[in-house]
Amino acid sequence: MKKSIFSTADILLPSDEVSPELWSVIACDQFTSERDYWERVKQRVGEAPSTLNMIIPEVYLDDIDEEGEIRKLAGFMDDYINQGKFREVRDSFIYVERKQSDGNVRKGLVGKVDLEEYDFSEAQDAAILASEGTVLDRLPPRIRVRKAASLELPHIMTFIADEDNTVIEPLAEKAATLPALYDFELMEGGGHLRAVQISGSDAENVIKAMDALHEKNKALTPPQCLMIMGDGNHSLAAAKSYWNELKQNLSSAEQETHPARFALVEVNNLYDPAINFEAIHRVVFDVDVEVFISDLKDALPAGSDFTLEILAKESGGLRVKPAMTKGVQANSTSDLIAMVQEFLDDYVDRKGGRIDYIHDVDVVEKLAKEKNCAGILLPTVTKPEFFKTVSASGIFPRKSFSVGHARDKRYYMECRKII
Repeated sequence: MKKSIFSTADILLPSDEVSPELWSVIACDQFTSERDYWERVKQRVGEAPSTLNMIIPEVYLDDIDEEGEIRKLAGFMDDYINQGKFREVRDSFIYVERKQSDGNVRKGLVGKVDLEEYDFSEAQDAAILASEGTVLDRLPPRIRVRKAASLELPHIMTFIADEDNTVIEPLAEKAATLPALYDFELMEGGGHLRAVQISGSDAENVIKAMDALHEKNKALTPPQCLMIMGDGNHSLAAAKSYWNELKQNLSSAEQETHPARFALVEVNNLYDPAINFEAIHRVVFDVDVEVFISDLKDALPAGSDFTLEILAKESGGLRVKPAMTKGVQANSTSDLIAMVQEFLDDYVDRKGGRIDYIHDVDVVEKLAKEKNCAGILLPTVTKPEFFKTVSASGIFPRKSFSVGHARDKRYYMECRKII
């Protein structure tokens, strides 16, 4: 019998004695240039059990002994298991409602995906596809973490294009009658999180609806995949890479059921009104700003649809805004981001500097005031072009978009054993 692409899992949640507010922290790839955010989180968590102890915030990557940190986080995972810090929700999905910073409630469904159905290359024939380019150099540290870990705790979000609201929305209508799992305020202005258990016939209905959506998408012209990555693509790519390596030493029977074949994710409907794409902007440090701006202007193709507007110059920093003119084609957002990213990669390679990827405009503006720093504000990907672009021409350039504001990113909560 063919496996379902998305299925129930044995999911671990913090036990009743653990504070969910201190347990749940934001995705490790957020606030990468704002160490003060993570210092506040560390101070607030203190010695309490927390997912903070099972991740490596990327803001610290340049300062740490990676091998030592991986041993430390793997040790916390094992300790939390042995000390009874988890309760298990067996053979279930978890329906999640996240109140965002804008007050809207985003609906999601946590379960496991089959990594055999996922491809992070530019291939377009898999059921689960990457939406952005995968930076292969970023995978090895994540693979090393997964190899050492007994648990996975995802900040991964995937999208389905379910205009008829057949998969997730029926659960929202009956959530009040289902077993409650957690309900609490997230730290650092992250909003509110609550969830209920989906099992038995309700879970079976989810799987049937997801399988039906997949068949519907395959019948489209051109055919369309079931899921596209929204967040956490590098984490899922690392899980896939590790599985490809691990399965070489497993029998066919072992490959069918090994827990590392699967990965825990949150699935969201692209057409949920609470889901909005946000641009991911670029900040370039340690550059001669005047030279940088001049070279960026020269990089624009003659007669292109793209223009640059220099907005300000303060304390040696410039903000640059690529702006699309009228008459731009449907894929112009992707084209513009690709052009800017190609320029940045080439510039840093030739002349030095360091690129960071920032979600909030006010942070870009703040950083761009620093000496030898330039900020680039990019346009936002629209929902109609999202599935269209990936289906027609493959992936977006890396770091093309974000789902909501930085504080609306997924917080770690659910875990699953992978050994």
